[in-house]
Amino acid sequence: MSMVVTIHEGTCGIAAGSREVLALARKAWPAAEFRTVGCLGMCHREVLMEVTDQGQHALYGDVTKKTFPKIVNFHKGKGLQPTELLIRSDTAPNHEGSPFLARQTRIALRNVGHVDPASFPSARQRGAYQAIERILRDSMTPEQVIAEVKRANLRGRGGGGFPTGIKWEFARNAKGVDKYLICNGDEGDPGAFMDRSLLEGDPHAVVEGMLIAAYAIGANHGYAYIRAEYPLAIAHFGQAIADARQAGLLGETILGTDFAFDIKIKQGAGAFVCGEETALMASIEGDRGMPRIRPPFPAIKGLFGQPTIINNVETLANLPWILWHGGATYAAIGTTRSAGTKVFALTGAISRGGLVEIPMGMSIRQLLEDIGGGARGERPLKAVQMGGPSGGCIPERLFDTEIDYEAINATGAIMGSGGMVVMDTKSCMVDIARYFLEFTKLESCGKCTFCRIGTLRMEEILTRICNGQGTLEDIALLDELGSQIKSSSLCGLGQTAPNPVLTTLRYFRDEYIAHVVEKRCPAAVCKGLIHHSIDQSSCTGCSICLRYCPVQCISGEVKKPDTWVIDQKLCINCGMCAEVCNPNAVRVA
Repeated sequence: MSMVVTIHEGTCGIAAGSREVLALARKAWPAAEFRTVGCLGMCHREVLMEVTDQGQHALYGDVTKKTFPKIVNFHKGKGLQPTELLIRSDTAPNHEGSPFLARQTRIALRNVGHVDPASFPSARQRGAYQAIERILRDSMTPEQVIAEVKRANLRGRGGGGFPTGIKWEFARNAKGVDKYLICNGDEGDPGAFMDRSLLEGDPHAVVEGMLIAAYAIGANHGYAYIRAEYPLAIAHFGQAIADARQAGLLGETILGTDFAFDIKIKQGAGAFVCGEETALMASIEGDRGMPRIRPPFPAIKGLFGQPTIINNVETLANLPWILWHGGATYAAIGTTRSAGTKVFALTGAISRGGLVEIPMGMSIRQLLEDIGGGARGERPLKAVQMGGPSGGCIPERLFDTEIDYEAINATGAIMGSGGMVVMDTKSCMVDIARYFLEFTKLESCGKCTFCRIGTLRMEEILTRICNGQGTLEDIALLDELGSQIKSSSLCGLGQTAPNPVLTTLRYFRDEYIAHVVEKRCPAAVCKGLIHHSIDQSSCTGCSICLRYCPVQCISGEVKKPDTWVIDQKLCINCGMCAEVCNPNAVRVA
């Protein structure tokens, strides 16, 4: 059996140097068969490389120009297998990398990291389009397809959690000259990359999901709205559309039936508000992306005034599996209220950052500790921001909360599309709230006064508090403004924009009090409330702090610790000196 070398080339892999590793591998094993696949989700171990040699399979991580020779030597019989790079293999199935993958239930991500996203034959070998073929071959009616999705209890994975089958039923029964299906790939949450990985790593699953949804609602026209910042996703999805057309799976008389459907890609310009359904449709129509008043809802009157269904990328990727295995099989996974699985992007202060898919009902703690590996570094976990910039901060004491829509909503956060920003005790929750509110303020379309002006005023108050100029009245005003913005805004952006502030006020009010009463930042983050100094008893006089100081406010003589000081009048509290100080002689208070 010839050697097969597989390189993982999602955006994260490419950024880590996968193309350099591929070039090295081609040179080292000129007779091998080479394959490229999408991101397996183990972003913390990129570059990933799989080697199948003489029937033995091994997956390696942290592959670089420096570590690559160890792998080559082993597979050429010249050394021991580098276990520090090994994630799993036939000879060591329970190695270090197993916990990250073993606790997952991969349905939406079932092919990502296993299929070549640019190869139609590779996708077919993994079962692509077998569900839509069965639907058309067995002459399933659209109503039967909808019933199967309702049986699965699949809820929209874009954040709202509305039952997909019921949503489709509205559009199926709506009157219209044409009907439209839109794939919402406008993923704008900081730290979120679920949709990107699916579009990059398994585009045919999303194309097939769109086919199933279009058949169910009676749509002949499809749009995939993908943000322009995802060039690899756009390229792979465009190739998948072209391959499906050539195979007779898109266009007129699909698979010899009277079902006709085709897809166009619309590149989004990066406006966060266009993730909202009505703003997204306005963008496709050529107008400025601004939300519209509902009702009428898109399922009744949407794109170009016609009935329209908008489904998230992850929702669509689940559909082929559901229609192939049955709705009841999917519903048996997860909880009664929230069936199936959910994909999450783990970022921040977490040991194993990346993409995971877990059954609904798993606790936040199990996800972060058993799969994510817990805190990265010595500081304990403090909170997790869930649901993107419009989500909420859930404190560590609530990490035993089950992951389902209602349970997460009860904390004041939202499920969102699946972004999880993990924070340890180094994070200041007031500053975190300010950061996310600044994001939503900038992304507001400006249509609603409360969203446009209210988020600005809240950001101004938070900035005052972080600068040491806040008062107790400011805290009360944040509560009041947050409630008013939530109840008075037109779309989901404004209605959820105050969530980071309201949840941090709810769970971390003591930090706000410390900022405004004691004039200190407990996490030593807010520049207006801290100062840096040098502990001369710990200092070695190495001068590294001076070399990295951007304003040169540090002075002293090399190898004379008792001479090193920081000029408080010049210091901007950037924290660079503390970051680079090896003996931790820089004190922050």
